[in-house]
Amino acid sequence: MSNAENGEPSVAESKRLVEKKTSYHHGDLRLQLLEAVRQLVEDHGPDGFSIAEACRRAGVSTAAPYKHFRDRGEIMRGVVQLGMARLRGAMQEAADAHPPGSPERIVALGRSYIAFARSEPGVFRMVFGLTEGHEADAELTRQGEETLGIVEGVVGDFLGIDPASPEARLRAYALWCLVHGHSFLVIDDKLSEKGPAIDETAFLTLVGTAMLSRR
Repeated sequence: MSNAENGEPSVAESKRLVEKKTSYHHGDLRLQLLEAVRQLVEDHGPDGFSIAEACRRAGVSTAAPYKHFRDRGEIMRGVVQLGMARLRGAMQEAADAHPPGSPERIVALGRSYIAFARSEPGVFRMVFGLTEGHEADAELTRQGEETLGIVEGVVGDFLGIDPASPEARLRAYALWCLVHGHSFLVIDDKLSEKGPAIDETAFLTLVGTAMLSRR
């Protein structure tokens, strides 16, 4: 009777499993742990779980995280950094899907931002609520500036002005504030079901028209 018939892995399968384990490298473990933490943040909030719980979900030892991170705060910052990279990527993809200077590009950019907030509300809150050491974190600051830079670039293209000009930066900031505020109202369930339905395309079109009118 073969191993498979006994319910045991075959020699080939056993070899494959060993090779998989021996090929596992530090980058995989780091990302696997960060993904486990991200899932727990979405399930329980940033303070509602232990790192030991994340280790169990990731299938690693409780000592494993500290081969890659100094402490819990650094782990959480790693989750935020990856979240910011995903947000920035989604925004850039949305902007690239439409011609520079088109109203559709403004709407698509806003929709990508709101969509990220809806899909990852826990991480979205963390991105803007991680205060411990945030102001001194050069990497988080750089990522934030690059993300806002996408908005400034789209605004500059729309208005035909330098994206780094004071006017482009001010209008980009105003545009971001309105879309950002709406995103938080959405994920915090502040839009009453009994109130008027919000057409997000109409909202984003209105915001774009108001903030980016050519004078």
